[in-house]
Amino acid sequence: MACDGCATSLKLDFDFSMAFQPIYDAVDDRIWGYEALVRGLSGESAFDVLSRITPLQKYRFDQDCRVKAIELASRLFPADEHLKLSINFMPKAVYEPSACLRATLRAAEQYSFPTSSIMFEFTENEEVTDTAHLTNIITEYRRHGFTTAIDDFGAGHAGLGLLVEFQPDLIKIDMKLVRGVDNSPARQAVVNGIVGIAGELGITVLAEGVETEAEFRYLKAGGIRLFQGYWFAKPAFEELPQVHSGSTPGTNAFVG
Repeated sequence: MACDGCATSLKLDFDFSMAFQPIYDAVDDRIWGYEALVRGLSGESAFDVLSRITPLQKYRFDQDCRVKAIELASRLFPADEHLKLSINFMPKAVYEPSACLRATLRAAEQYSFPTSSIMFEFTENEEVTDTAHLTNIITEYRRHGFTTAIDDFGAGHAGLGLLVEFQPDLIKIDMKLVRGVDNSPARQAVVNGIVGIAGELGITVLAEGVETEAEFRYLKAGGIRLFQGYWFAKPAFEELPQVHSGSTPGTNAFVG
């Protein structure tokens, strides 16, 4: 199917790369996967890169991010481990779901990277005005074996309303709810509610932005299995960082 938005998109006039941050499985004590985070060629922040994108370049940037993440992951990921590669995408940059997946599928084939190892996540902070379109995207992605996720859940525009329209495979609880959750009854109530609803809907929960042992232990005791944040490892530019799974950084460390 043709994609008019794809055809009119402008190419990027700059290059970029990726950093990788691990996602830790606290039950199996292993690395579950890595999120690819856009960076400048010299490690500049995602904000610096995103600020250079014009409206007519959004589609091309979204497509190039997917290819770059798959290319790097194919070189960095251990061949004998089943790791997920989490890639962010912008729903507003996806015009026709099947057409906009062509570059992703070509890259997966070119670099021999299994599509079943790819997770696509979109941020709840990006306002979604056309939920039917987003549902079509999720449906098409699942048809190809991709895992789907909502990032920054609990701090964006739609909140629980998104879960009424469709159910992703995974939701990432926003770091604003995670920060200090061990000492905040209000945050505890909201997080426990999200975990309960997700369990009823068969959705996996990931806590992102975990920075302290106390946050990690509270959330793990509350039934959350997957974690991401500085407590485990900071993103590493074009490499996989060493991950700390022990109660004190530097102990029980392993390389993912």
